Amino acid sequence: MDTLDFYRNTIERVLREHASIPYKYGQINQHVIIDSERNHFLLINVGWNGIERIHGFVVHVQIIDGKIWIERDGIEDGITGELVAAGIPKNKIVLAFHPPEVRPHTGYAVV
Repeated sequence: MDTLDFYRNTIERVLREHASIPYKYGQINQHVIIDSERNHFLLINVGWNGIERIHGFVVHVQIIDGKIWIERDGIEDGITGELVAAGIPKNKIVLAFHPPEVRPHTGYAVV
């Protein structure tokens, strides 16, 4: 398996694992949306918590120029550690939700 396929499969597996965890409250479904042609991976919540409509992105990940860009990570402990544990090097993960001047201090890739 080449690196791009490994990254795609790993991101999908991690997101599907999170999507399989049911919410304790409300009637909220989680969906994994993958655009493998453009290398976008999304985990979204859709449903109701009482009278409150729930609809939003929990995680947005992209693969750009051979690196994984985590654009949004709304999971409690984050998915970054899971990606590293699965074998993706820290220098191939960009925490894009941090401003560029903060990224050198994260221990992950800058760009």
